[in-house]
Amino acid sequence: MSVIVSQVNPHDVVFKMNREVYEQRLSTLRQRMGRATSGGPARLVERHRKRKKLLVRERIERLIDPATAFLELSPLAAYGLYDNTVHSAGVVTGIGQVHGQRVMIIANDATVKGGSFFHETVKKHCRAQEIAAESRLPCIYLVDCGGAYLPEQDRVFPDRDHFGNAFHRQCQMSASGLPQISVVFGGCTAGGAYIPALSDQVIMVAGNARIHLGGPSIVKVAIDEDVDGETLGGAAMHTNVSGVCDHLAVDEPAAIAKCRELVGMLNTPRRGHNIDAKPLPPRYNSEEINGIVSADRRVPYKVEEIIARIVDDSVFSVFKPEWGQSLVCGFAAIHGFPVGIIGNNGALFSESALKGAHFIGLCVQRKIPLLFLHNISGFMVGTQAERDGIAKHSAKMVYAMSTAPVPKLSVIVGGSYGAGNYGMCGRGFRPQFLFAWPSAELATMSADIAANVMLELRRNKHGAEPATDEELEHIEAKVRKQYTEQSDPYYATARLWDDGIIEPTQTREVLGLCLDVVCTQGSEEHYAPVFRM
Repeated sequence: MSVIVSQVNPHDVVFKMNREVYEQRLSTLRQRMGRATSGGPARLVERHRKRKKLLVRERIERLIDPATAFLELSPLAAYGLYDNTVHSAGVVTGIGQVHGQRVMIIANDATVKGGSFFHETVKKHCRAQEIAAESRLPCIYLVDCGGAYLPEQDRVFPDRDHFGNAFHRQCQMSASGLPQISVVFGGCTAGGAYIPALSDQVIMVAGNARIHLGGPSIVKVAIDEDVDGETLGGAAMHTNVSGVCDHLAVDEPAAIAKCRELVGMLNTPRRGHNIDAKPLPPRYNSEEINGIVSADRRVPYKVEEIIARIVDDSVFSVFKPEWGQSLVCGFAAIHGFPVGIIGNNGALFSESALKGAHFIGLCVQRKIPLLFLHNISGFMVGTQAERDGIAKHSAKMVYAMSTAPVPKLSVIVGGSYGAGNYGMCGRGFRPQFLFAWPSAELATMSADIAANVMLELRRNKHGAEPATDEELEHIEAKVRKQYTEQSDPYYATARLWDDGIIEPTQTREVLGLCLDVVCTQGSEEHYAPVFRM
């Protein structure tokens, strides 16, 4: 077997310096994650409790099978936006296991702006539905939602990928045979009412749950009718009168128990996969990754050292090891699931791109998922690179990756710049999952290169007066500030350009969960849709 022999020395001075810097990055990540997952202000959490309501992550904990993992997606969505008041974009999404069945869970956090939908809330909700549709996951909606946040209406309501798109996706999934189940814990008004109304089955909690297209205030303005919320859209009315609700629960634990019961009766098909039932862990400690990743992002490091700490038994069958060495390709397994890995050891040359395209073809032929580990400045530029055909050869890799009908996973471990991001299956190429490390950078180019490009353009501006030193300093400072801010991993994850920032030591477990989802879920057969009467 091709076992990676690590060259890392944990006692080396550079290793220790790298580890110290990375520990600082991890400290920042943990602090921000703790704040983002704490919910809304204390006074709103207290009000929530007084209504005998569980917090959103407590609901999820009771819903999933005991002692099983919940893969939360984009917990830092909306970080740094709206004065940092919309934690996790007001919605928790992720993949859990209920009665042994993998499901997508989409749960509103009513302590954050009443569970209202902001631009990033809609984007996060729809991204979860996209993953569910691709991986054939039933959807469970834990609804406690105030509808669209009205001051944001132009970024939430009118466009193709706004709030209405969530309902479109819900209908399409139901029509394709993917169950849609809603548990309503609180108010669901306006657009929020359609989440349960479009579900195949609905559970409501007595006393707290309400569903109405227009709340009492809207009813008063529209038709001058005085009515209280319970009479208008309470759980008892919708269960006994309108028929919108299928199951009335006395409290939240009972509602969650009923939801588990319904999932247990889904009879969702699962396809098998040739996996090792007892995979061996890596031979090297994953915590050593913190010392492997260079403190200075410009200093390279061997991606093989990362692979050795992620894959089963550190076994890696390298493809074309002596050719196109700036791209590392090979076969391995993660938690027993076979995977083809593509990682970067520098910029991609023509031979590297051709090697990548060839390797992707092998994975397609063998139906093996692809894993891309990004640490790339881009494809090589310059006269010699162009003469070698970098444009057409890089396009071949991009084409092969784009059309490969196998699951694709991406992790941005370092830089992911320009066309290199494209060749390595960046967000625009719709990998099934994409995560980032705290050391990630995502941009068209680095701040150094961007500043130099803009300075060169100004110096050579045709017909303009020669640039002064003050003007050049201003240009450089402005460009560096922009690119430093916008290439930061927190800037990216706040806008849902990835599915979350993860710690390097979590990577193997996260990828194992993702591979289990993309490799074992049901097939693509179509079923008759469920029509609500």
